[in-house]
Amino acid sequence: MTNTETILLPADAGGIAEAARVLATGGLVSFPTETVYGLGADARNSQAVARIFEAKGRPRFNPLIVHVPDLDIALRYADITGSLADLAQSFWPGPLTLVAPLVQGHGLSPLVTAGLDTLALRVPAHPAAQDVLRVFDGPVAAPSANPSGRISPTTAVHVMEGLGGRIDAIVDAGACTVGLESAIVGGDPLALLRPGGLAQEDIERVVGPLSQAGDAITAPGQLASHYAPGAAVRLNANTAHPSEVLLGFGPMASDLNLSLSGDLIEAAANLFDHLHALDALGKPIAVAPIPECGLGRAINDRLRRAAAPRP
Repeated sequence: MTNTETILLPADAGGIAEAARVLATGGLVSFPTETVYGLGADARNSQAVARIFEAKGRPRFNPLIVHVPDLDIALRYADITGSLADLAQSFWPGPLTLVAPLVQGHGLSPLVTAGLDTLALRVPAHPAAQDVLRVFDGPVAAPSANPSGRISPTTAVHVMEGLGGRIDAIVDAGACTVGLESAIVGGDPLALLRPGGLAQEDIERVVGPLSQAGDAITAPGQLASHYAPGAAVRLNANTAHPSEVLLGFGPMASDLNLSLSGDLIEAAANLFDHLHALDALGKPIAVAPIPECGLGRAINDRLRRAAAPRP
């Protein structure tokens, strides 16, 4: 789909109402969450969901996260019990996605689950996301609002640059605060399917040690090459080659620095925005080492996928 006029909507009552109207008529609306901007469609409408894949150029075998405003509504679509219920009670709303078995009569498009018998569900904390979900009054399938495999968007400008002319509307509420996609947990035994904006240590304080995810794609964000800028990415670089730009971490000379103080929360919030800025320079990107702890695990996960060989 091309040559669609993409309108910018304010995150006020009028803008939210228009976003809900577009969703209700099968349109695509990007809206902010605390993690990244999502690209939303009515999760019950297969034609609308198919437009997500078309706009993003997203592989059909990659499932989508469905966003709902609270746990009670989530239970209409998936069987969230046991440890998953403990996690929902502890961290929803927030940057955590749970993969749970579908319930009978869920009414969702099969495109959402990519043919799996499980569903990825999240309750976002961002006020604008909550407003869109409440006013629309339905489940919204929403991957990140960027061309598939490219850098995730943390501002409305990023969305417009990547998908302008391919989607109907963008709700602009400024920059996202977390800046990394949600952590995804699911499976039996319970596993961390994707590191994200909630640290593994925090999750394990509620449910105990998590297993390692397998090789099968059972949740969004598991493709080997993902979150990639146009230029090549080189990891664990303390200095840049003459042809490269350097993305730093901690007190060091660099073209852009994720956090001069070495704060992983600040680094996570800056990651995609800084990758966008350096990618615009058209040079290969060298990235300084990031500690493999806390949110550093999720940052390194995104960087490894950004640096992976392209399909």
